[in-house]
Amino acid sequence: MSDVDLDEVIKQLAETHVALNGVSFENKSLKLDTEEDAKDVVDAINKCESLEYLHLGGNTLGVDAAKAIAKALEAHTEFKRALWMDMFTGRMKTEIPQALKYLGAGLVLAGARLSELDLSNNAFGPIGVEGLAALLRSPTCYALHVLKLNNNGLGITGAKLLSQALLDCYQSSNEAGRPLALKVFEAGRNRLEDEGVKALAKVFKMVGTLEEVTIPQNGIYNAGITALCEAFALNPNLRLLDLNDNTFREKAAIAMAKALPNLQNLIHLNLGDCLLKTKGALLLAEALTDGHSKLQEVHLGFNEITAEGGLALAKAMKNKKDLKQLELGGNMFGKTGRKHLIFELKENSQLEALGNLSNVLFQELFIWGTQHEKTSEVNNALLVHLGLIKLANALVVLSSTAEDGEIEVLISLG
Repeated sequence: MSDVDLDEVIKQLAETHVALNGVSFENKSLKLDTEEDAKDVVDAINKCESLEYLHLGGNTLGVDAAKAIAKALEAHTEFKRALWMDMFTGRMKTEIPQALKYLGAGLVLAGARLSELDLSNNAFGPIGVEGLAALLRSPTCYALHVLKLNNNGLGITGAKLLSQALLDCYQSSNEAGRPLALKVFEAGRNRLEDEGVKALAKVFKMVGTLEEVTIPQNGIYNAGITALCEAFALNPNLRLLDLNDNTFREKAAIAMAKALPNLQNLIHLNLGDCLLKTKGALLLAEALTDGHSKLQEVHLGFNEITAEGGLALAKAMKNKKDLKQLELGGNMFGKTGRKHLIFELKENSQLEALGNLSNVLFQELFIWGTQHEKTSEVNNALLVHLGLIKLANALVVLSSTAEDGEIEVLISLG
């Protein structure tokens, strides 16, 4: 028997993607009011022998048109992906939930098993969730892996309604022997606030299968973030976490630091513009120092972090061999702090990950070179650093003894 690396075979199978069949009217700017208006969509659905997705984004759908499309969907048990973002522009709030009820009912009658539902950029608010509730509770969503509800105006009420529908789905799917295993959840820009995310955290705790959570710009503070972190700790497969532009402060940072040791599969962490400040940065740096070897992107810009916190974060990245981006721009490092930070990353061969902040250094270097008639030396040093030339063993040295505002450049030949 030949030797077979079973783990490698499983990995390759997991990475294999088969193209899905479906119908797309993406960004056609169609105004579909009546059943007749929807005829082209209905005909396309009926002609598609294996309808695995329907993309209606970038159009506007009325109740009667939705009813006609729903009827056509009833014949497609194989349906998996509902890509229905931005399809209610100009519609009255009373129209949207009714249209959603028709579409959901069509999928339920078909016996479809959704894997993805994307209703982003439909400003339907809590009343829209009411229109979705029956679908979310049905067996059609037992296999749901991806739920995207960005910019829907959910608010606290909508979040609570959504949470209850998903909890009901989990309970009934679990009783059926195939518990809801949600992997991707997005709800950016929804005014969820603390009470809204506390409700959603109950869902996250229960499923335990999340891999990506994106909830930026939701007015979340300590209580909400603490509830989320407690839930995240029970989702060890989490790879992407985006809480950008919420408000952490120290208590929330403590909760995140407590959760991070359980999240060793993290690849992308975005806590930018969260008012972490230096205390929060130090807590995160301590939590990230050991492990987290898979991290590739860390966004912590615009957090009022001083040089002490920035240096601690840089040191915490030392063992992150796959690090591609460390975003720390917009903080309060000062020139001397930036020098020490960049020197630390240079020592770890991670300077390229620093992005915008390292660009600031390069600009300062060119200014220094111009002022001291050392432009050629600076150019060569930076080109060598970037791997573009190999004329010398050139080092850009950020001297800890230099006066603030100065940059020391040493060119070592031979």
